[in-house]
Amino acid sequence: MMGLQTAAQAMVAATARLRAAGVDDPARDARLLLAHAARIEASRVTLIAPEELQPEIAERYDQLVSLRAIRVPVSHLLGEREFYGRRFRVSSDVLDPRPETETLIEAALSEPFDHVLDLGVGSGCILVTLLAERTSASGLGVDLSEAACLQASANAVLHKVQGRAEIAQSNWFEDIEGQFDLIVSNPPYICVSEMEDLSPEVREHEPRMALTDEGDGLGAYRQIAASAPDYLLPGGRILVEIGPTQANLVSALFDAAGLADIRVIPDLDGRDRVVGAKMPG
Repeated sequence: MMGLQTAAQAMVAATARLRAAGVDDPARDARLLLAHAARIEASRVTLIAPEELQPEIAERYDQLVSLRAIRVPVSHLLGEREFYGRRFRVSSDVLDPRPETETLIEAALSEPFDHVLDLGVGSGCILVTLLAERTSASGLGVDLSEAACLQASANAVLHKVQGRAEIAQSNWFEDIEGQFDLIVSNPPYICVSEMEDLSPEVREHEPRMALTDEGDGLGAYRQIAASAPDYLLPGGRILVEIGPTQANLVSALFDAAGLADIRVIPDLDGRDRVVGAKMPG
């Protein structure tokens, strides 16, 4: 019978398996999954490297690496993802929070707001972050997916903003009443013909309705632009995340809807990422 592997040996073997499976950053993923299997912080993996892995940890690690090798996202295996300095619970029911969405957060926080509406709330990462950062504000997050609403509610509780966050099921503005001084959204913006080009992690493990409108990628923006003026207070703002080629098209939709002060905000990589506008008044 083989002796027990050390943590370091197990990580080397896992890295090789993940590399062979075409995983982007196999060493990083092998490390994160070992930390999860051993139930320690990732920063402490180096400390256990020379130690032999106990059989139950080794078995748990092997299962995690096997799932990662078939391209299940690390965040789903860990059950969480970091966003704007906080950890959010995630699953295959919601879009993974992405660092580029922090561009929308920065833009939202650059001016005051009291009452925010998040269309397509998903994991809740946008709404919950905005309420956690702006403790005087309240907000409503809506999503067509019941599972996403449950996930967003759990994250609101996790970050102690549940008293100021209402989560409801709605198809865009369908079941929404009232007016807001800030509307935010990260809608599905991938053109259906581009879905095949996505990584297996995204294409096979994230909710399709959060990725594409099954059309040209602008369907959500058409609905949002058409209805937003009815739900924005005078001087209220709207901020939407976009795909990097959609700035002009989304700006034109906002302009046609009578919104003013339209601007395009790039992400840290210099790609167009957010379109913002204001309700005249």
